[in-house]
Amino acid sequence: MIFLYILLTLTSFLLIGLVLLHKGRGGGLSDMFGGGMSSGLGGSSVAERNLDRITIGAGIIWFTCIVAIGLLLRAS
Repeated sequence: MIFLYILLTLTSFLLIGLVLLHKGRGGGLSDMFGGGMSSGLGGSSVAERNLDRITIGAGIIWFTCIVAIGLLLRAS
């Protein structure tokens, strides 16, 4: 159980960092403060695609930890 809490904490911080590394797509608050000078969305680089994959993988691990902790708490 302690392992799941540690893994949940680590993946939470990892997800925060990964989401902050993503490039803004526009249409949100970043446009309001001058961040709307971005190029087209079609030109994704390899680094951006890998960042997307890592973020999705970390999100799946985070979600699995949440479900596992919930099931363990309900069983006890």
